[in-house]
Amino acid sequence: MNASAARRAPSLDELIVRLSALHPKHIDLDLTRMHRLLAQLDHPERKLPPVIHVAGTNGKGSTIAYLRGILEAAGLCVHVYTSPSLVRINECFRLGRTGGGALVDDDELRSALEHIERTNAGAPITIFEIETAAAFWLFVQHPADVVLLEVGLGGRLDATNVIDAPLATVITPVSMDHTEFLGDTLTAIAGEKAGIIKRNAPVICAEQFPDVLVVIEQQARRMHAPIHAAGEGWHVNVERGRLVYQDDRGLMDLAAPKLFGRHQFDNAGLAIATLRAQSTFRIEPAAFEAGIVNAEWPARMQRLASGTLVAQAPQASEIWLDGGHNAEGGRVAAAALGDLEERVSRPLVVIVGMMANKDARAFLANFAGLTRHIIAVPIPDRDNAMPPDRLADAARALGMRVETAGSFEAALRSLTRLAYEVPPRILITGSLYLAGQVLSANGTPPG
Repeated sequence: MNASAARRAPSLDELIVRLSALHPKHIDLDLTRMHRLLAQLDHPERKLPPVIHVAGTNGKGSTIAYLRGILEAAGLCVHVYTSPSLVRINECFRLGRTGGGALVDDDELRSALEHIERTNAGAPITIFEIETAAAFWLFVQHPADVVLLEVGLGGRLDATNVIDAPLATVITPVSMDHTEFLGDTLTAIAGEKAGIIKRNAPVICAEQFPDVLVVIEQQARRMHAPIHAAGEGWHVNVERGRLVYQDDRGLMDLAAPKLFGRHQFDNAGLAIATLRAQSTFRIEPAAFEAGIVNAEWPARMQRLASGTLVAQAPQASEIWLDGGHNAEGGRVAAAALGDLEERVSRPLVVIVGMMANKDARAFLANFAGLTRHIIAVPIPDRDNAMPPDRLADAARALGMRVETAGSFEAALRSLTRLAYEVPPRILITGSLYLAGQVLSANGTPPG
């Protein structure tokens, strides 16, 4: 190797591979390593701007997108840490700037990760813990007004759960997912999510199953945290296609969210309730509307209107992309498709790829009344992806017509050989990993 090659900085992908080797488990819920590393870094988590901490099973990313949109419309600088990324690791780190934030660039992210690596000095630590520490360290280097912080998995033992006094904690809808880590009952999972609740910090809670709400309310009482629950402290409804939000401070009649689906009204309402529950920032009504109208969040019922893959599908067809991967995620995607069918009827094809630890039958059951045409595909470069044959068996058990294809591209091309009286509506779904590969192949990665 020549001198110039030896000096070449590693790519971000190479660096992530190297850092991932520091701990044998990709997921290991334990805050001990995180506390040690943050102490070595002189506690950047204690130097952050006010933090809004968001946990839940579904809707976390969309809720954060609305929060960011509203806060930025109010003229505030907003740092954002979310996971997982779809195409590039940079997507997890958004640095707040006047006039709107931007994803961290490669050089600055590499520098931050290498700083964390040197500080950690080879001790066992997961890649998510390293990335979370890097987010805190990056955010401290750049002035901002607020940090939006998404839980990675669960809450109580998640690497993000090191913020002692958040501005607010938010819990989106809780449902069954990641049972191997969080427990196999809704109440057990709710207990893990409620673990982010901190003393005296307001808790803003989406509509929940009754047993879940009981768990959250009990933890809020233990922490003397005021709770603002959907359907009790605040309400959101759809009236004449508009979002109507109401709490004890009054009513707001706002334009519909840009993100598609009835569930997005609920996510937007949760963001509004969160910002109405705090007193640090004054938010004018115009900022609430601008924020929800302009918010974007990729791979959540996202319409692919142009790109490489669109050109491969049947002419004039619709292609929708959704990263839903559990039963509740399938339910809201199916409900959104039902709304589309009421507006303009089209034959529906669902191209689906899932990870092996997901409940394929529970996910696909949501689409049984909408389509009988399922195409099961692999998720490339994922060792723990569900084989398409196993996914197809789950669809057949539901009475669906199902076939397999070697890739999502091949699945799209296969549809061009069919004779449609009306161009089809195509949903590609089942995994955020699959969604990321779709956006990359289409030439439309998140920006």
